[in-house]
Amino acid sequence: MPNYLDATHQQRIAQLRKTWTARTDWPTWLLLIGTYAAWFSLIQYSALLGRGLTLMLLVPVITFWMSVQHELLHGHPTRWRSVNKLLGYAPLAIWYPYTLYRDSHLLHHRDEELTLPHHDPESRYLSEQHWQRNSIVSRSLHWLNKTLYGRLLVGPAIALIGLLSVELRRLRQGVLQAWLMWLTHGACVVAVLWFVQVQGGIGIFEYLLASVLALALSMVRSFYEHRPAASPQHRSVINEAGWPWRWLFLNLNLHLIHHDLPGLPWYYLPRVYAERREDWLQRSGQFLVDGYGALFRQHGVRPIDSPQHPWR
Repeated sequence: MPNYLDATHQQRIAQLRKTWTARTDWPTWLLLIGTYAAWFSLIQYSALLGRGLTLMLLVPVITFWMSVQHELLHGHPTRWRSVNKLLGYAPLAIWYPYTLYRDSHLLHHRDEELTLPHHDPESRYLSEQHWQRNSIVSRSLHWLNKTLYGRLLVGPAIALIGLLSVELRRLRQGVLQAWLMWLTHGACVVAVLWFVQVQGGIGIFEYLLASVLALALSMVRSFYEHRPAASPQHRSVINEAGWPWRWLFLNLNLHLIHHDLPGLPWYYLPRVYAERREDWLQRSGQFLVDGYGALFRQHGVRPIDSPQHPWR
């Protein structure tokens, strides 16, 4: 338990961890079963629903699946890492192998390195050296990626190109773990796309499009999750989002609380925040955003900050 929490708050969180809900983690089991059921139903009845409606519904379902995977890699709904991996391995979102997502995301939780280029694997900032090497076109794309509409437009391509460059390097170097991971992931992706194709409602191209759109939608959450700051606890946002976004992202809008208490299940994050709202805001250095709508209004076309890290 973090030592900056007062004794009463620590006791309250400890009590939440001991509840029957937390011990069984039945809400996460319901999400897991429900997400699989929704995905299979959409694909199974895609011919009946039609291409347009199927794609429109698939995008939030795939986005939600990525949120569920995030819970799994943080130790839910079971205490066994291999079981959680098995439960969340299905590549419904196509692009990222579960193992790669898990390992890189857990590295991201080293809070003293948050936002630092070459240290934080989820950093959206470039070092000065990297920035100087970039062409004018590349710099322009990174500036565009710092607007929310731009993030939706070019964010997936930037992320996937970055993934490809790193993983191809590992494959060329003959890293056995990388080869095993990508061969297994590739086989699972083929199985998913085969199932989609044989149902006849949508084709492989449409499914890949849905997965790209889902990746873009997930980037609304990560658009301003972190900022450079001298104190690590001032780097993670508290976004008081509305309920549709909270559900889609499983309360990860309360990002500081998640980083401070990464093992706390998604359904207790709002309660822990609400009981000590002012304390959490003070800890964050008042890094508060009034919902994702505010980000769209204020930074839809205006960069939120520089793509270049201020001191790297």
